[in-house]
Amino acid sequence: MPKQTSLLPDNYDDFLRNLKERIRTAQVRATLAVNQELITLYWQIGRSILERQREEGWGAKVIEQLAKDLARNFPDMTGFSSRNLKYMRSFAEAYPDEEIVQRSVAQLPWRHNIALLEKLKSQEKRLWYAGQALENGWSRDILVLQIETDLYRRMGGAITNFQQVLPPPQSDLAQSLLKDPYHLDFLTLGKDAQERELEKGLVQHIRDFLLELGLGFAFLGNQYPLEVDGKEYRLDLLFYHVKLHCYVIIDLKMGEFQPEHSGKMNFYVAAVDNLLRSSSDNRTIGIILCKSKKKTTVEYALQEMGKPIGVSTFTLRESLPEPLRDSLPSVEQLEMELEAIATAPDETD
Repeated sequence: MPKQTSLLPDNYDDFLRNLKERIRTAQVRATLAVNQELITLYWQIGRSILERQREEGWGAKVIEQLAKDLARNFPDMTGFSSRNLKYMRSFAEAYPDEEIVQRSVAQLPWRHNIALLEKLKSQEKRLWYAGQALENGWSRDILVLQIETDLYRRMGGAITNFQQVLPPPQSDLAQSLLKDPYHLDFLTLGKDAQERELEKGLVQHIRDFLLELGLGFAFLGNQYPLEVDGKEYRLDLLFYHVKLHCYVIIDLKMGEFQPEHSGKMNFYVAAVDNLLRSSSDNRTIGIILCKSKKKTTVEYALQEMGKPIGVSTFTLRESLPEPLRDSLPSVEQLEMELEAIATAPDETD
């Protein structure tokens, strides 16, 4: 039966929409609050086990019995296996201060915290990755990926002139958002691949590339055209960064950084500043992404540049060597073999 909208006030739809938003927000807050209470409970259980082990010498058999008793007394609750109780103990041992737990890791799901415990030894790194996971909304798998690709070391590692040409708040933020190297392991390119092949691969895997770039990058296009003095120039990749409030140009180089690359990027940044940038935008930033670089060469090249430019490297998943590639069956050959096996009569009948 159709809804009788004529009987409702004119602003009813807006009222309903706002109400639904408030309910959803309350649901999210309630879920987060429940999670925080659960993680705090796990920490307290872990601390209690630690204290008994230190003071009374409790062993593994006590934990196994404790797991059975808790599971019997709380049949509707999961998470009281002996293995998980040992994780709780490790959790309390890793974070002796409950205030740190409440402020940071208690806001993450338990599986995220287990990953932090298993993958990292340093509390400083655990707390750093926990903060990044909260800020960027990472799933557990993404958190593990970022740990395994050593984001902690790579973050802020690009060589730039940001400190010289940008005001302090923006220069610090921009520097912290750039990585070196960028891991483009989702691409497989031959050693003789050209820039356009790299660009095409990044566009085809734009979701993976955006994940590697980090939170805040919005893709605007590749081979983005700019006309200056009647001549058309094309930018390899153009983004807008919502935190920095600026355009970001990425110029791709399959070889080693050369000093002339910075001059070309300086021109591109000036063109975008004049043709695209509005009064509400901050200064455009250029990133030269190359296969390799020499630190002093980059520093000299950027020293007198008036536009904000950074230079980073990238790594690719290596393709198979030619002899090995030729010796392996193709996908089509494998499919034919599998089909033949599936349709062959069973000789054991």
